[in-house]
Amino acid sequence: MLTTASLQSRLSLPLIGSPMFIISGPELVIAQCKAGIVGAFPALNARPQSQLDEWLHQITEELGAWDRDHPDTPAAPFAVNQIVHKSNNRLEDDLATCAKWKVPLVITSLGAREDVYAAVRAWGGITLHDVITDSFARKAVEKGADGLIAVAAGAGGHAGTLSPLALIQEIRQWFDGILALSGAIANGRSVLAARAMGADLGYAGSVFIATEECRASPAYKQGIVEGRANDIIYSSLFTGVHGNYLRGSIIAAGMDPDNLPEGDPTKMDFGSGGSSDAKAWRDIWGSGQGIGAVDKVVSVAEVVARLKREYEAARATLCG
Repeated sequence: MLTTASLQSRLSLPLIGSPMFIISGPELVIAQCKAGIVGAFPALNARPQSQLDEWLHQITEELGAWDRDHPDTPAAPFAVNQIVHKSNNRLEDDLATCAKWKVPLVITSLGAREDVYAAVRAWGGITLHDVITDSFARKAVEKGADGLIAVAAGAGGHAGTLSPLALIQEIRQWFDGILALSGAIANGRSVLAARAMGADLGYAGSVFIATEECRASPAYKQGIVEGRANDIIYSSLFTGVHGNYLRGSIIAAGMDPDNLPEGDPTKMDFGSGGSSDAKAWRDIWGSGQGIGAVDKVVSVAEVVARLKREYEAARATLCG
C-alpha cells in the first residue's frame, strides 16, 4: 500500500492532476503519469460502463511499457475518481472494475463510505477523499479514508469557500496522513506554497484543460487561456452543489452570470446538469481561479516541465 513517502518517491513533482468530468481521459492520465505526476479521471467519464475496463487496460499497459523502457524515470501512479453520492447507480460496477485492475489510488467525492474504503483497501489501493471543511475531513477519516484532498476557495468544479491557509491548518492539527491541497494551483510556486502550508501534494486541474491531451473542446481550452480569476463564477445552479465555472460559458448558455438562482440539491445529476437546462461540464465549463497562469495550449509534458522549473526556482530562492 502506498504511503506518503512511497507516493512522493514516485513523483517528479508533488502534484496530482485532478479528475475532470467529461474532459479527463486516458490520453491525459497517461501523459501526466509519464511526466511524473499522478494522473486521474472520473470513472463516470467512461461511457458505457464497459468502457472503464478498456480505459484501465490501456492505462495499465501503456504505463507498464513506459516503465520497462524508462527504468530510471518510471511513471507515477494513476487514480480513478468515484462519485459515491446515491445518484451514482454505477458505483458497484465501477468499483468491481477498479478491483480487477488493482487501481492504486481512488479519489472519492460527495460522500464518505466505509464499504468503499474497505473495498479499495482489499485490493491494495488507497483512498483520498475530497473535503471542503475540517468537519467533513474528520468524518471521512473516521469512516476509513486513507488520505484527504482539501478543496479550498478558488478550486475548479465543486469547491469550498475556506482559505487554504485555514483549511490546511485545521486538518493538520490532528491528521498526519496523505494530504493534498486544491485551489488555484497553477504554477510551481503554488505547489511549493501548498507544501509550506502543510500539504504533501498540490492538486491541479484547470491548468491541464488547455493541453493537447485534454478532451476539452477548442473553445473551452481558449476560454481557459483567455480567462482570469475574475472570470470564475461560484454557483450551485448547475448540479445542485456549489462549484466554480467560466463566466463566458454561462453567458453563451443564455444566462446572466451575475444573477443566477440557487440550484436544487435534491436534483443532483452530475451527467445532465442538475437543476439547470444547460448541462454542467458540457455547456457550463468548470474552472478554478488559477487560470491567469495559462497563456497558451501546450502538451502536458510542457506544463509539468514549467511547473517543475518554477517549483525548483522558488525553492532555491527561499532556501538560499
